[in-house]
Amino acid sequence: MSQMGFFDADRRLAALSAKGDPLVSISALVPWEAFRADIEAVAVTPDESRKSPAGRKPIDVLVLFRMLVLQSLYNLSDEQVEYQVRDRLSFTRFLGLGLENRIPDGTTLWLFREKLAKADLLAKLFKRFDQHLEAKGYLARGGQMIDATIVPVPRQRNSREENDQVKAGTIPEEWQKHPAKNRQKDKDARWTKKHERSYFGYKNHVNADARHKLIRDYTVSDASVHDSQKLEELLNKANTSNDVYADSAYRSADTERHLKARGLRSRIHKRGRRNRPLTEAEVAANTAKSKVRARIEHVFGAQENAPGGRLVRTIGIVRAKIKIGLQNLTYNIRRLMSLEQSAAT
Repeated sequence: MSQMGFFDADRRLAALSAKGDPLVSISALVPWEAFRADIEAVAVTPDESRKSPAGRKPIDVLVLFRMLVLQSLYNLSDEQVEYQVRDRLSFTRFLGLGLENRIPDGTTLWLFREKLAKADLLAKLFKRFDQHLEAKGYLARGGQMIDATIVPVPRQRNSREENDQVKAGTIPEEWQKHPAKNRQKDKDARWTKKHERSYFGYKNHVNADARHKLIRDYTVSDASVHDSQKLEELLNKANTSNDVYADSAYRSADTERHLKARGLRSRIHKRGRRNRPLTEAEVAANTAKSKVRARIEHVFGAQENAPGGRLVRTIGIVRAKIKIGLQNLTYNIRRLMSLEQSAAT
């Protein structure tokens, strides 16, 4: 078997580009350097920044960040994404590495992600990318759509007493005796019910614009938090329309007053009550609102149908936040690629 030469790799990469490698488009569309300063501020230690240029250089933070994006795009574990980068020329090219370059291992990636998670940096990086979207002309238009989706995590096999103690903010004595077991227990995730089914995990609360179906803001909570509790946190006036769309779970007299005080127009569904069904006019109004509000289901549907869906295999809300934040960021990246392709045709 002959050994692959330098030009053989170039020819293979050219063939991948000709077949429409999506990573080429993503690499070109994302302003990676705009993230550098924020990432280096939390990921590069003072000792590393003063390190002598002699010897082996540390891995570029943008290589590691691109690796996290790859991981989210294809739902890969730390070990899997390391293997795939070593194995696939398209992944190596996406990271900006050559065949001779050192590839970050799974442990290095895990430590890097931990630094970003503890600094809660993903929300800031998400905002940076949103500024890029606006600069490219994708302003928030058509009204803001507010909704939440459950993000499951692996279920915890706890007793009723253990769950009660966790909810009360205490650690069960049996877990304290076994630190390894305690580390594997998610004490932040909670149970909730939807359509008579039970779920354990977190919620991804998002604000998406109706025109472009881009996520403009998000926040993460445990699954037991009611959707309406995060409405005020998600509202913003960046949208060119004053309309706010949401399902009936968000509707209350206080919400209506709050939206009016902020100069926003409620397009939240009305809900019938016992002995007070909706009128024909209210049903018709809900139907008209649904034609816009349903577009946010396209956002969640795209995330659900992406590799791995929305399942997050982490422990604790700090780690869940960065995983869910990456899911939202990579959704916007894929959505931008789709919008750019549509504009070019």
